[in-house]
Amino acid sequence: MADSNPAANLDQADDAARAQLLVDAYEKLTDQMGKIIVGQNDVIEHLLIAVLAKGHCLLEGVPGLAKTLMVSTLAQAMDLSFRRIQFTPDLMPADITGTDIIQEDPTTGHRQLIFEKGPIFAQMILADEINRTPPKTQAALLEAMQERHVTIGGKTFPLDPPFFVLATQNPIEQEGTYPLPEAQRDRFMFHVKVAYPDRDQEREIITRTTSTFSSEVEPVITGEQIIACQETVRRVPVPDHVLDYVLDLVRKSRPNEPEAPGWVKDLVDWGPGPRACQMLVLSAKVRAVLHGRYHVTTEDIEAVIKPVLRHRIVPTFNAEAEGISVEAIIDRLVRETPKAAAARVM
Repeated sequence: MADSNPAANLDQADDAARAQLLVDAYEKLTDQMGKIIVGQNDVIEHLLIAVLAKGHCLLEGVPGLAKTLMVSTLAQAMDLSFRRIQFTPDLMPADITGTDIIQEDPTTGHRQLIFEKGPIFAQMILADEINRTPPKTQAALLEAMQERHVTIGGKTFPLDPPFFVLATQNPIEQEGTYPLPEAQRDRFMFHVKVAYPDRDQEREIITRTTSTFSSEVEPVITGEQIIACQETVRRVPVPDHVLDYVLDLVRKSRPNEPEAPGWVKDLVDWGPGPRACQMLVLSAKVRAVLHGRYHVTTEDIEAVIKPVLRHRIVPTFNAEAEGISVEAIIDRLVRETPKAAAARVM
């Protein structure tokens, strides 16, 4: 019976090989990142999950937490082209996507329009302080993030895969900023918060950065391998009880749904849309493979639920007045959504 469908057996063997490649690459990537970045293991894992799930990341943290260094180091370890775009109030969409310029042929004198590519034409993009530029320029990223191409002058230019956008924002200074609209925040798979290092980690940071310490990052996986792995993780099976658990969590967080508890109606103004379910499942698939499993569990869902939902839940004025954070709402959702109920189909 094992030979009745050799093509299927070959596909399974390829998936198993790629899954093992992911596990090996994950270990090597964390080792390479550790040469430069001290701590921040959860943040690094979330960045890797987003890349392998074909998603994008919104990274929030105070200045000096190595957000830029983290992304550039990841690009080096993945052997991807990298560009950093500093978002400022005077930045225009053409400064990101590129523009047509008039170029003259020195031999014939003939002039023609030539498209000059902008910094968006790289595989890994760091949109630094994205909330410092007006909405018109912020929106220039939307087509690239969603469609993986840009359109200039009626012509469409594809972006080199794998394409990944990581946007940062500073949570401290809010004057003169332009908060991302909900529709654009929803395009990001994760909203990851970067915390301060602990005492030992900060001591190590001081030691490294104030001495002659230096280290080289070596590529451990190629863009072609990443694309193959992205297809592999989409074939990871998700049990019905895990899908039910995802639906229970997301639908309970919407105040207008009949299954939403009373406290959600009091604390949540708007809940997440269907994209939240998609992102939960995709990111949980990647996490499962990275941890050496070819099936998704409810623990995988819980591990990624905060970065997936924290920018998709809008709290009410009452919640903000009482100091109830979105993270606290998510924690309560997880506590009050029993896994036993989700396991009813098993």
